[in-house]
Formats: sequence, structure tokens, C-alpha cells
Amino acid sequence: MSEADSIPQVGQIVRIMQGREIGQYAVVINMVDNGYVMLADGEKRKYDRPKKKNINHIEVMDYISPEVQNSLLETGRVTNGKLRFAIAKFVNEVVTDLKKGDQHDGERRCN
Repeated sequence: MSEADSIPQVGQIVRIMQGREIGQYAVVINMVDNGYVMLADGEKRKYDRPKKKNINHIEVMDYISPEVQNSLLETGRVTNGKLRFAIAKFVNEVVTDLKKGDQHDGERRCN
């Protein structure tokens, strides 16, 4: 993880940094005691079959999905559609903004 002190919360978006799914985003759906979390993305990793991942192998993003968090707290479950929606919303809002900002760093071209 980039920040050793940051502990992921339920409903938080994380980026996988180790393993087969490196570079992909997932949502924390459960905390396991010994430094592990359960991750699902609603597509490859469904809610019913989450991936157990070491917290040292993920990068915690500064984004918690309120839809997923509320659903998990109220009912204890979340639909795969909500997981896909939360990741798509994060990618569209946050990741594309970062990429747009990166393009403007450095020299600017004048036409």
C-alpha cells in the first residue's frame, strides 16, 4: 500500500497491486482480521465468491462508494450491479480526471 497506516473500509475502492488482477479496481466488501480483506468487482469476482486479498497487496483509493456501503450496512448484502456501478462511477469521475490532469503537466502546445 502507498500509505502504511491507511486501513481500507467497507465500500472503499481499491486497486490491486499484486497477483493476476494487477491494475484492476475492486470494492472492499468485508474485513478479515489478520490483515486481509474480501474484494469483489461484480463482474469477474461476484459478491457470492469474493477474493481474499492481503492489504499489503492493494492500494487504497480515497473514494468510498456510499451506495455499496449503505447496502452492506443495512442488509448485509450488495448486488453485483451496484459493485459494477460503483467501480464505473469511480473510474469515470476520478481516474479520467487524473489522466486529463496528467496531460496538462509539463509543456503546453499552442496552435
